[in-house]
Amino acid sequence: MKQVLNLFDFSQKINYKNEILAGLTVAMTMIPESLSFAILAGFPPLVGLYAAFIAGLVTAVFGGRPGMVSGGAGATVVVVIALMKSDGIEFVFAAVALAGIIQILVGLFKLGKFIRLVPQPVMYGFVNGLAVIIFMSQLEQFKTIINGESTWLQGESLYIMLGLVALTIAIVVLFPKVTKAVPATLVAIIVIFALVLVFGIDTKTVQDIASVEGGFPPFHIPNIPWTLETLKIIAPYSLIFAAVGLTEGLLTLNLVDEITGTRGKSNRECIAQGSSNILNGFFNGMGGCPMIAQTLVNLSAGSRARLSGIIAAITILIIILFGSPVIGKLPMAALVGVMIMVAVGTFEWASFRILNKMPRHDIFVIILVAVITILLHNLALAVLIGVIISALVFAWESAKRIRARTHTDERGVKHYEIYGPLFFGSTMNFMDKFDIDTDPTNVIIDFKESRVNDMSAIDALNNLTKKYNDAGKTVHLKHLSNDCIQLLKNAEAVIDVNILEDPAYKVMSN
Repeated sequence: MKQVLNLFDFSQKINYKNEILAGLTVAMTMIPESLSFAILAGFPPLVGLYAAFIAGLVTAVFGGRPGMVSGGAGATVVVVIALMKSDGIEFVFAAVALAGIIQILVGLFKLGKFIRLVPQPVMYGFVNGLAVIIFMSQLEQFKTIINGESTWLQGESLYIMLGLVALTIAIVVLFPKVTKAVPATLVAIIVIFALVLVFGIDTKTVQDIASVEGGFPPFHIPNIPWTLETLKIIAPYSLIFAAVGLTEGLLTLNLVDEITGTRGKSNRECIAQGSSNILNGFFNGMGGCPMIAQTLVNLSAGSRARLSGIIAAITILIIILFGSPVIGKLPMAALVGVMIMVAVGTFEWASFRILNKMPRHDIFVIILVAVITILLHNLALAVLIGVIISALVFAWESAKRIRARTHTDERGVKHYEIYGPLFFGSTMNFMDKFDIDTDPTNVIIDFKESRVNDMSAIDALNNLTKKYNDAGKTVHLKHLSNDCIQLLKNAEAVIDVNILEDPAYKVMSN
């Protein structure tokens, strides 16, 4: 028996050392990030850690592929900041739970497959924008609070922070040349931690952000009025939360597929995300989604199975329950250095090398998606705009490809052989191919090498046959698909369709 409950593939060869060490490394990088996002949104700090534990554990066990790491991500947190300020945290919990229900429905209706429609230039822009966000977010750690105001570190504090970050980066870069038996990121964190403790270096630590001490996530039904008015308040936030979470999650899944040369299950990932967010809503978590930075940390540490994600989630829970005094002293400089290297590794440097070889519209899409991602931090909007522009460009290019080859047979019948798709974008070019005034009495339009795709195309055919009819001429349409035949009722008096030769068009399903 290779699988139990269709969750774990026991035929997969697992490097337990890599999985355990990767899980510990991921936990170290997730804790300060989850705390920072929670504080940014105005939540109690533990709400962020609970989200990291719940989302991390559920998606590690039930998610669409091994290697992905989920937690309280900034991409989803920013969605509910306005709701937190206007209505409070109880409404946020309810919105997160509703978002989870929406995500499960997306998975059940198998809509996750549509992530395949995201073009490569959009992926490049998304990843590059995300890399910049990861890097820029680390700059916040070079600030401190003085008299209630955030100011940049200065003098000795700044130099110590820069030195420790530089040392961390050096270890991450150089240690793999010595050995790859232990993740370089974990070694860097331990070395910097030891230096700060042994020499008593005064520098910013995790406990300077917030306390990580607490208990097990308590079950809690959101204390809100369960009315239609409440639904109207939280529904818009839930929809955006679900869309952003699924977009980042499925794009991360695609990225991991490319890195590992394997294929994940997008619909299963949607259901796992939704389940984790429902639990977050009822166990005081701020919700979340797959985190691309932590996922790349996980993969770079050698993880290829689900175990590392489970280890990371359990480690976070243990730290909440018992380990806060130790983790609180963890230098932020070590975590900043690790995340900067993650940003460098996330950026698609190859996009620069092939920039002069790409079409101009693809270059525009890469830059636009990256800029929207950086400025708005709205991954779903950035990807949606990129897909729309790519689709419009594709439609425009396809519209220019429709053409007609003509000849007149021995009976005096003129034949138009159509090549290329007939759809809303190509109807004008299609109509320009015909010379109704000079054509003979009988005309045959052959669609053997074409395809009528939409209502605009059907309408164009209706108009064309009517124009021929008004001129006292008859047009015959050949090799037209059955669905089009049924829609051309207005012109059936002058249409002769060769039904016997009509092709049957089938749509590929997931």
